[in-house]
This record gives sequence, C-alpha cells and structure tokens, in this order.
Amino acid sequence: MLPVLEPWVWLFTTMVNKVAVVTDTTACIPQEQVEKYGIEVVPIELVFDGRVYRDGIDISPAEFYKLLREAKELPTTSGCLPGPYLAAYREAGKRASNILCITESSNFSGMFNSAQIAMEMAKTSFSNVATEVIECATAAAGMGLVALAAAKAAVSGESLTEVVEIAKSVGQRVHLFATLDTLHYLVKGGRVPKAAGLVNSLLRIKPVFTVYQGDARTVTLPRTIRSAIRRILKLMGQRAVRGQSLHVAVMHADAIGEAIAFKDRIASQFDCTELFITEFTPVMGVHTGPGVIGVAFYSGD
Repeated sequence: MLPVLEPWVWLFTTMVNKVAVVTDTTACIPQEQVEKYGIEVVPIELVFDGRVYRDGIDISPAEFYKLLREAKELPTTSGCLPGPYLAAYREAGKRASNILCITESSNFSGMFNSAQIAMEMAKTSFSNVATEVIECATAAAGMGLVALAAAKAAVSGESLTEVVEIAKSVGQRVHLFATLDTLHYLVKGGRVPKAAGLVNSLLRIKPVFTVYQGDARTVTLPRTIRSAIRRILKLMGQRAVRGQSLHVAVMHADAIGEAIAFKDRIASQFDCTELFITEFTPVMGVHTGPGVIGVAFYSGD
C-alpha cells in the first residue's frame, strides 16, 4: 500500500531521502510531478534534419509536433548511452543514499542495458550510493505511473527494497491503451508494409494498441477516433478492479482538446484517486506522429 504524504513528512523526507528515482523521457511524466517528487529524468536524444535535440530540454512537444508535420524526412532517436544515466545517478546521489532507475523493457530499446552499464560505472565513481535498475513491463505514461508510485514511496522515507517492491507491484497492475490518429508515420518509417492497396486501407483505421509484459499488440481496429475512445473506455471498465479507485494518466500527442474530453469522460465513469493529463513526449512521437490519445491506469494503492 502506498503511504499518504502529509506536509510535514514531505518537508522532513526531502532532506533525508533514502531513495531517489531515476527514469527517462519515454515515461511521459508531467514536469510539475517530476519536480514535486524529485525524479531525475534522463533526456533521450532526437536527430532532426541533422541536428540533435535533447527531449524535453532542447525541444518541447509542441515544437516537435509542429516540425514533424512539416518534415520531409522523419526524425530518428539516437538511442541512449550510459553517460546520461551516470550523470542522473550522480545528481540523484547528492540527495539520497540509494537510487532506483526504471527503464522501459529491453524488448523496446537499449535503455535498460545503458542504465545497467552506468550502474556498474557508478560503483567506482561514487561507491557509497547503492543503485538498482529495473525494466518496466509497460511504457510511456504507464511507466510514468510506475515511476511516480516509486517516487512517492521514496519521498515518504521507504527503503530501497520497499520502493522496488512497490514499483514492481504497480508495474504488474498497470494497463495501457492508446489509439493512433494515423498510420502515416509508421508506414513512412517502414514499420508496416508499403504495398499501395494495404496502405490505403490502413490509413483509414484508428488502431487501438496495448503494451503489457514488454509486448506491444493491436487490440482492435476501429474506423474513427470516437469509436476508439469508446472501445478504450470499455476496456478500462473490464480491467478496473471493482471497489478500488484508479490512478489514471491520460496521454496525448498534440491533441489537448481530445485529451481533456477523454479525461472528463473518465472522471464521470470511474472513481479516480489520481487523474491527470500528460504529453506523449517527442521521443515516443517519433514513431507514431501527432494525434495519439491514450490512457494508462491501475487499481488500488
């Protein structure tokens, strides 16, 4: 069970944190929550027209999606080297004696491996700080919810073992569903076949996908965003645990109006302990393009 944070607890534990949480920009955590819970976020780099941007530092989501809509060639991600993780560990180690780093699944990227290499490097640089790295079974705002649950436990003074247990418990309970406004960017990026007839058919659907246990798969293939949202709400109802409130993150890629409307529908249909909107960060939007609407959630504390 996650602890309740009283104001005096926050004041005290910010001075004597046992654990600091590190993650990266694929977690799609709102900046105000990053600051509130002292999360160290590693910026993943993007390459756009030969220029390298640090996600969330050199380019904002709004700026990125504007450039993406006008781009002739798609941007790419440069991956993540151990160096940025080591720098994040160094900063986190200034205020905590233990560090928990949460990355997306090694099925999706090399970030988990980079974080582990940085952990080994840290043992020689600042051996007085214990570091643990875990990979998350979900992604995007789902991973963000896991990192937030861990950071809240850390701020309340829980030990590294307890924070890890909470992160793993929440990670097993998080569900993520999202819909793409277009498959244009996946087609252009070579992630689906480019046969003309198939492409024309695909571009008329709004696929709903999920990420669970490190695996991404399509759930259903509606023709409109409205139908996709209805389907996601139905899936939420099927996955939510009766009698338990939800922690919910609504994510969007340059579609704030749709995200607000989706959030309002969730608030009217479910009992939510936590409900907020977050942006689908550029490092995620590279592959999907603008218009993504999705939700990550879990039941209970």
